Order: sequence, then structure tokens, then C-alpha cells
Amino acid sequence: MDVRFLGTGGPAGWPEPGCRCASCQRARAAGETRGPAAALVSGRLRLAPGQPPRLTGEARDQVEPVPGGWAVTGPDGTRLLAAAGPGAVPDPPAGSAPFDIVLLDLLDRPEQLGALRARGLARPGAIAAPLYADHRVASAAELARRCGFWLAAAPGDGDVLSAGPGVAAAARPGETAAAGPDETAAAGGSLTVPAARPRPHRTLILGGARSGKSSEAELRLAAEPDVTYVAAGPWPDGAAASGEDGPDDEWARRVAAHQAARPSWWPTLETTDVAGVLRRAQGAVLIDGIGTWLTAAMTEAGAWDGGDEAAGRVAGRVGELVAAWRQTSALVVAVSDEVGSGVVPATAAGRLFRDQLGWLNQRLAAESEQAVLVVAGRVLSLPT
Repeated sequence: MDVRFLGTGGPAGWPEPGCRCASCQRARAAGETRGPAAALVSGRLRLAPGQPPRLTGEARDQVEPVPGGWAVTGPDGTRLLAAAGPGAVPDPPAGSAPFDIVLLDLLDRPEQLGALRARGLARPGAIAAPLYADHRVASAAELARRCGFWLAAAPGDGDVLSAGPGVAAAARPGETAAAGPDETAAAGGSLTVPAARPRPHRTLILGGARSGKSSEAELRLAAEPDVTYVAAGPWPDGAAASGEDGPDDEWARRVAAHQAARPSWWPTLETTDVAGVLRRAQGAVLIDGIGTWLTAAMTEAGAWDGGDEAAGRVAGRVGELVAAWRQTSALVVAVSDEVGSGVVPATAAGRLFRDQLGWLNQRLAAESEQAVLVVAGRVLSLPT
């Protein structure tokens, strides 16, 4: 099965005519243009938003409507799932056969790809690609960056994806599939599916308050089928349910807000045993965040009043965490607070925490394949 992308943009293309937003302006300046989304399947079946699939020529494909989209089965059994339009989330019924190609609005709901993978509806090695790319993302480069996290292709107009028996490569140049008699396709180019490119095994995401660091962490793991969210702190496990030594309302509200914003099928662990989670986990783990974990560890160790014995207990907990981080087999993204950029804390406890977290960030970054700094929602990759 071949899928030629006649257009890959939103309903009005990208850049949108007359739109002066930064994304559209960047696209114009770079000379990048995407037409409204449409695809031609094996030269016979045209897919476009807001209309049922249209057959051209002698079509032998089976087309089935599913909530939010269309399922197409080719003569050789190759299967394709496509979103019906921007914001649509295809939801094949239980018992559906898995798909070889999935075309989704990943800018709206990247986690829908993770859900398909979790349900076994995307075959191992299935090709995923975004449709309806538009100014909801900052640039084509940012779209490609996200697709790298999601193990998805990032096609442009005229590109072709291929799947099915005997297909050696997941993508090939656009001239390999013929357009229908009433279609005019752009000249395609080579398309690389990033599934074979190794991803960072451990990523440390640093940033200040409200910098966008948690959103960046969730974005990176959105298309994973198995993600455990670790709310790491701020109180030691087993603390009383209420009272001054128990979890406070503000922490509970933070946990609830984060939980509502991420995929509902991600299990949440509220624990300070992050090292234990890292040793046991096999899928993907999102730790948010290291600063709250350290607060809990220092509280548990009685470190706020100082003393060598308490400092030794904190050092032991930190060493245990770093060792587990170094040896984990899970795909891990951890969020931590960047410290030391502002004024010197006014209290001894504040200075102690700043020093401890700064040292811990350094140790985790040294054991990470990638460390990034998020500033005002923009992501800066830190060199090794």
C-alpha cells in the first residue's frame, strides 16, 4: 500500500493565507508551503477531510467508517487508519485488526497514537504520520522534532509512505506512486521514518517555575504505549493523611491538575521511592519532579536543621537515586528545577536546598543521554 500526500497542511494550508502569526511568518520566510491535507492511497482512493473516501479507477480496497475516521484494507491485507479531519480521533472498535499505517492529527492529540499502540492496533513497525499540520506548531523543524519523539514520519506534500508485504523501506520518493487521472501531485522527495533512529534513554528536563518543562516532558512520551507517571513527593511515603506532617491541599491540587492534563490511561504513583520505580520499570517513566523528591528526602532525613548525620542520610538517598537512574532499563524523562539563577536564598534552609538540588541536577545530567533547558516554553538542548 502506497500513500501519496497530496497535501499535509490544515484546512487552509500552512502558512494560512492572511495569517500573521509567528508560525505562518516563519513558514513564508523559509519558503515552506503545505496544501490542505489530502492523500491518495495506492493511486486509487482519495482521502480528504470532511468528505467520504473517493474511489478513482479500479479500486479494490475495502473502506470502513470508524468513529472519528476511516479504516482502509488493501487487497494484500495491508491496513490504514486515517483521521476524518482536524481534531478527529479515530477510535476503531474492539476486536479490530491492527493497522500498518496510521494518519492522525498528532498536533491536537499526540496521545492518541500511544492509545493505539497500547491497544495493539498499530502493528510493531507500523508507520505513523501527522495530518493537518498547521500553525498550531511553531515550525516545520519543531514538527519534525516532535515526530522524532513519537517515532512518526514527518511527510511533506508529494511524499509517499509504503507498507505491506515485500516492502523493504517504510518510505520512498514521491514518484513511486501514480496519481489518479484527476489528481496533480507535487514532486515528492525522500522521506525518513525516525523509528530506526535511537532516542535518548534518559532525559533530564530543567527549567524554572512555569517554564513549560512539565509539558515538554509529557509531549516527549505522549505516543508511548506504557507510561508510568511518578509524582515524586513532597512528603515521605506512609505520612499521615492529614495534619502538619501529612500531604497538604496545595500538593493534592497540583497532582490533580497534572493528572487531568495527561492521558487518562497513564497510571500515577505518588511515591518518594523513585529509585525503586526505576529499578522495576520496563516501559516509560515520567518523574515530576526531582525537586519535590529532594524536599521529601531531606524532610525524611531531618536535614533542615543541619548536622553531619542528617547530611549522610541525604547523601545515601541521592546516591541510591543516581545509581538507579544510571542502570534503569526504562525509557525515562525526569523534570527538575533549574536553580541558582536568582538571588541567594534568604534562609539557611533555602541555601541548603539550592546547593543540594544543584549538585543532584549535575549528577543526573552527567548520567543522561540528553539534558535540556526549557525557557518560556522554548527548549534548549544542552551539549555534553
